[in-house]
Amino acid sequence: MSDYAKPLPVPSPISLPFFEAVKRHELVVMRCRSCGTCRLIERETCPECWSNDYEWVRASGRGSVYSFVVMHQRLHPAFAGDIPYNVALIDLEEGPRLVSNIVGCPNEALKVSMAVEVVFDDVSDELTLPRFRPTFA
Repeated sequence: MSDYAKPLPVPSPISLPFFEAVKRHELVVMRCRSCGTCRLIERETCPECWSNDYEWVRASGRGSVYSFVVMHQRLHPAFAGDIPYNVALIDLEEGPRLVSNIVGCPNEALKVSMAVEVVFDDVSDELTLPRFRPTFA
């Protein structure tokens, strides 16, 4: 186990393929085989057509900032050294929205609709987290 002290997600049986892919530095989404809707919802039923027939497919890793907040208060002791830090909602090109952080960009430069791409943060030997950085295409 690493010295990473921040809270980490605990993969469930449904989300495990997502975390296994991120560990390989791949971003995946659930795609409904019945209607084609992509999602990152931790349930097996499609929210559009109610089908339980889905597959995990590789995502482009590109998206845009839907919204963000810059945290100035310590809500957990492990984040004290990171203040101020951002938490962002990323709209992936494939449709799903993902909660993450924007890296490689000062908080003052963050903007809604900013184009971003995934980067992978190997936070421990067991877990990798997707983060996002701005793209200037």
